[in-house]
Amino acid sequence: MAVIAGIEFHKVKQPLKQPFITVLQKVEQREVTVVIVRDLEGREGYGECVAFDTPWYTEETVTGSRFVMEQVLAPLLIDEQLEHPAEAARLFSTVKGNHMAKAAIEMAVWDLFAKRQGVPLYEFVGGISGSIPAGVVVAGKSDDLSENVSVAIGSGYRRIKLKISPDSDAALLKKLVTSNPEISFYADANGSFSGRALKELLAFDQVGFALIEQPYGEQQWDAHRIARSNMATPICLDESIHSLEDVKRMVKKQAVDIIVLKMGRLGGWTETLKVVDFCKNEQIEMWVGGMIEFGVSKAHNLALASLPEVKLTGDFSDSNHFWRTDIVSPEIRVENGEIKLSASPGIGYELKV
Repeated sequence: MAVIAGIEFHKVKQPLKQPFITVLQKVEQREVTVVIVRDLEGREGYGECVAFDTPWYTEETVTGSRFVMEQVLAPLLIDEQLEHPAEAARLFSTVKGNHMAKAAIEMAVWDLFAKRQGVPLYEFVGGISGSIPAGVVVAGKSDDLSENVSVAIGSGYRRIKLKISPDSDAALLKKLVTSNPEISFYADANGSFSGRALKELLAFDQVGFALIEQPYGEQQWDAHRIARSNMATPICLDESIHSLEDVKRMVKKQAVDIIVLKMGRLGGWTETLKVVDFCKNEQIEMWVGGMIEFGVSKAHNLALASLPEVKLTGDFSDSNHFWRTDIVSPEIRVENGEIKLSASPGIGYELKV
């Protein structure tokens, strides 16, 4: 049992080493809120809210989520006695939406419980893998893409995700993919094919991607079903998945082969683990997606990726991929294409804020 004696919130804001460009947004700097949860003995658990400055990915924003965490969620948790970290999700269930705000605090509670038991978070949640394959997102204009991919390969990454849209050059992408047969390439469309004819998406079916992520909008289940039935490339959903109910709807609609797990979008560990169990039973493949996050969120994601049910390589880059200085110590490093999980209790990293 743990009594939640205090909760702190810290603003972290840093420029990216280079802009991150998608069809939805150009991100040049990143602001997040880091959450520290304390028990009566002074132990600390860490979480990170991954909402963006503006509502281009979800409706939540840095400013709005900070208000909800401080003024709505924290009062529900302070002085509560928890037998299990999943009880935080139960306490927050009276608050509608605000998944990223909920996830940040709930993640900190799970970290705290793992530290109270003296075990790494990945073991606490049932993970079995001591190291996680590293995958990186490579963005850029056509002129820069080949060079950026070469740099990623030289850094040891064996899974590379490329951003695509109807304006992307499918022939150029195919040349890039076929020139690097040892690399697993994912494609992420961020819903950019919405309202377009199926043939525009089919132009990318022969590129050689291991999957195409979110070609259509969040609620366009039928469009994804039709694409899936007409394509050899597996269809993966990201923005469409906000809850276990969304995953059940996705399966019923036969709209997907693979899903992306993002705890911020799902509301935290509790709901995410329910999704993992369901996908395991339905034989839906999974991987863990990134949110241009700092080391606290990434450490939680590494623990999630250690689960035996999560078999595909996720978005796990070196700390210095986005940042000149990360907020965790030691910084997260990719070595020989993998990130070794920390054996220290909880997320396994010290916080520097």
